[in-house]
Amino acid sequence: MSSFDPDERRYLAEARGLARIATVGADGSPHVVPSGWSYDEDLDALVLGGRQLERTKKFRDVRATGRAAVVIDDVVPPWQPRGVEVRGRAEAIVGPPAVIRVHPDRVVSWGLDATA
Repeated sequence: MSSFDPDERRYLAEARGLARIATVGADGSPHVVPSGWSYDEDLDALVLGGRQLERTKKFRDVRATGRAAVVIDDVVPPWQPRGVEVRGRAEAIVGPPAVIRVHPDRVVSWGLDATA
């Protein structure tokens, strides 16, 4: 069973662009950066990538803490913000290609209901 409801899965299948991944460093400071992403239905996880990912702070933070949060969002005319936030267990997987997988513990979404 998926952690995402049908509206969230539809949005993840259709959404394009960048996600923002938030991690926490060894000193407790937050770090938020954009990243390419995809949704792996088989694993029910967000998969984030990027150039030389293994050399990035986000990769090191995930490797150290095993946690991350991700926001994927956009705005459709005339002004309808919509998106999905995922918080959960994260894996820093050495490649090729290197990826970060985020497995949802908590999912929050907004603006996805077409009738809203």
